[in-house]
Amino acid sequence: MTRDEARRFSADWLPAWTGNNPYQVAAFYTDDLYYSDPTVPDGIEGKSAFVKYLSKLLANNPDWVWSQIDAIPMEGGFVNKWQLYAPVGDKIVTCRGVCTVEFKGSLISRNEVYFDTVPLMSAIASWSRERGAMT
Repeated sequence: MTRDEARRFSADWLPAWTGNNPYQVAAFYTDDLYYSDPTVPDGIEGKSAFVKYLSKLLANNPDWVWSQIDAIPMEGGFVNKWQLYAPVGDKIVTCRGVCTVEFKGSLISRNEVYFDTVPLMSAIASWSRERGAMT
């Protein structure tokens, strides 16, 4: 995959992660996919398990916005350098990370996501404490 092909793919794929439509995201993946991120380091296999994971993640975070910083071609796919804008209460937390994106045909078969979760988790914990203090 070339850098331009990866950018064109990501222009459709990354916006699908915003909102609360797990099936829209899952449509970019094969039925036998493998997905991992820091919250599921052992990974998820298969589309039905992935949709179940996405259903909770996206319902809790429908306003997250993902954008691509760069795409680095690799055999069978690309390395995606990305940025996340995550609303947490009245603040926006910005995270940067990378993920490997491997394909079977035109769909993602393997997606491994890496980023430091501490800023995001700290902001969520702080916001939760603030909300608890207000009630």
